[in-house]
Amino acid sequence: MMHMQGGLGSLETKFRKFDAELALKDGAEISGYASLFGAADQGGDAVQKGAYGASLARLAKAGGGVKMLWQHDPTQPIGVWDEVREDAKGLFVKGRLLLDVARAREAHVLVQAGAIDGLSIGYRTVRSEKAAKGGRLLHEIELWEVSLVTFPMLPEARVRADVPDAEADLARTLADTFREARALLA
Repeated sequence: MMHMQGGLGSLETKFRKFDAELALKDGAEISGYASLFGAADQGGDAVQKGAYGASLARLAKAGGGVKMLWQHDPTQPIGVWDEVREDAKGLFVKGRLLLDVARAREAHVLVQAGAIDGLSIGYRTVRSEKAAKGGRLLHEIELWEVSLVTFPMLPEARVRADVPDAEADLARTLADTFREARALLA
């Protein structure tokens, strides 16, 4: 865990590698999961389902959005998140690297090469409790930003730098739908 000081107060950050569902599209579009529900990170914290809901609703009501930063540096925005939402799996993000920004071009090349393969969330904990095995169960989070990073807190996921075709996207969507339906029926 990293704590940042400054105008944003005490900003907590959680790092997570992109999962297999992350891909570059149209040269600059990226998507993936910035957080997985119930998965304990290297610090022992586990985000619980619904933890982002209130924060995302407040941002939407205010007309704001979650920032896309490079390595949590608030002076280096590199793109925009067009979609940030909770689903059954976790916090899904989809956005665009803005290739007119020099650092975004660098990030694009690094992601394609596999040198950068992480996502990380910058947030403030609103409500949590101690977890049985140490760490915390995070029940409510005020989400500020999702960054592309070198070292994520959830190391098991990887970025995929190829461009999936429409059939692969459809197959992935159907597989997710069936998985969620099975979980609901179980």
